[in-house]
Amino acid sequence: MLTAYIPILVLFLIAVFIAVFVIVLSSLLGPRKSSPRKLSPYESGMDPIGQAMRRFPVKFYVVAMLFIVFDIEVIFFFPYALVFRQLGVPGLLAVGFFFVILVVGFVYEWKKGALKWE
Repeated sequence: MLTAYIPILVLFLIAVFIAVFVIVLSSLLGPRKSSPRKLSPYESGMDPIGQAMRRFPVKFYVVAMLFIVFDIEVIFFFPYALVFRQLGVPGLLAVGFFFVILVVGFVYEWKKGALKWE
């Protein structure tokens, strides 16, 4: 029964071997000279200004979380799309109810101003 998983195990071992081999090879053959210029943080070719740890507005995180939430909810439409004919009218009503909840949440966030980028 476990013999069916042997190709997956072999593929996994080959991938791990290649990853370790490349890392070891690059550390052995790569240059080791470090200079202040190499050790400085890279910011689009410009010299760093100020501290690296600065505060970002909460708006970035809110938009990112909303994107993740609505993106994950949209993923739930794909399984329905595969079997919508077998589910019939009850399936259509269930996915319609899910869509209504999704739209209500989206309109709520829109009205609250969470999607405004200032």
